[in-house]
Amino acid sequence: MSCFAWYRPAVYAEERQRAILDLARTAGRVDVAALAVDYQVTTETIRRDLTILERHGLLRRVHGGAIPVERLGFEPALATRDATMTAEKDRIAKAALAEVPAEGAILLDAGSTTGRLADALPVDRELTVVTHSLTIAMALSARPNLTLMLLGGRLRGRTLATVDAWALHALRDTFVEVAFIATNGVSVERGLTTPDTAEATVKRAAVASAQRTVLLADHTKVGNDCFARFADLADIDTFITDTGIDAAVAADIAAAGPRVVRA
Repeated sequence: MSCFAWYRPAVYAEERQRAILDLARTAGRVDVAALAVDYQVTTETIRRDLTILERHGLLRRVHGGAIPVERLGFEPALATRDATMTAEKDRIAKAALAEVPAEGAILLDAGSTTGRLADALPVDRELTVVTHSLTIAMALSARPNLTLMLLGGRLRGRTLATVDAWALHALRDTFVEVAFIATNGVSVERGLTTPDTAEATVKRAAVASAQRTVLLADHTKVGNDCFARFADLADIDTFITDTGIDAAVAADIAAAGPRVVRA
């Protein structure tokens, strides 16, 4: 508890929840009683904040507080991730359109932000789209200007992405101009990480198949380290994120390799 907590100005619930999430990710957990004192609100208010963050798949409630899902190795379902940071993901997808070639082949990794890019792909470009995402394939299946290549393999129910040997075999013989990659975590120290080793292997092969790699990830992924690493920052040509990323952290990421675009 800060000795100067009583100087803290009143904040809106959304601002308080964002700060609580940042603290949980930094400290490893948050405590209901301490947060109530810090923000001069009731413990019931803090519990409501934690419940909202848990419903968004960002925290997991524990006795007396909460823990960020990254610390538990917990991977939110696709529908949960798709409902969070929606405005930021839409801006990232719009900015990513500048990286889509006029023609040729691209790869869309499985993810909620790459899914938004799929929805925004221009209707006047003849493109081949390679993906291992069932949801992206369904979204693009009726587009006459696109040649859709769906990678086979075992389907992971949590992400609706195909993994394992069939997908890897196809990617070994695939070359695309640009791979648009999603991630659960990105940091200067650990690079790009995801909780599942099978998905990490497919993502690694996707990066290797591309002439250029563009990472699409909102700022809540920055600073997170998940179980399995699939790429270093030096493997990424462009990182498109949102304006919520800390400027100093963005500079550190850029120094490690990729051009950073804040949408």
